[in-house]
Amino acid sequence: MNEALEQRVMNLLSMAARARRIGSGAFAVEEALKRKQGTYLLLAADASEETKKKFTRMAVQVNVPTAELLTMQQLGHCLGKEYRAVAVLIDRGFADRLSAYLQ
Repeated sequence: MNEALEQRVMNLLSMAARARRIGSGAFAVEEALKRKQGTYLLLAADASEETKKKFTRMAVQVNVPTAELLTMQQLGHCLGKEYRAVAVLIDRGFADRLSAYLQ
């Protein structure tokens, strides 16, 4: 991912966080996916393989697209946290915009 695209994605995730349209952390993401509220799953590139497998499997079960991008530190920074390995968008508009960026 080039630097300009990375910055656009980070800005989008920051807006989603301010609008409270994104859940982060293992527990919040798991709950959102179980309740079928997730619209796009985000995994940090440096998250553990076990975490990636677990959440990718859950996303596939509920038909939620998945992207592996940013680092745990970058993802956390966008969301106003220190580190985050996983996050889920819960708004279709933000998910569509992210999807357009990643194509």
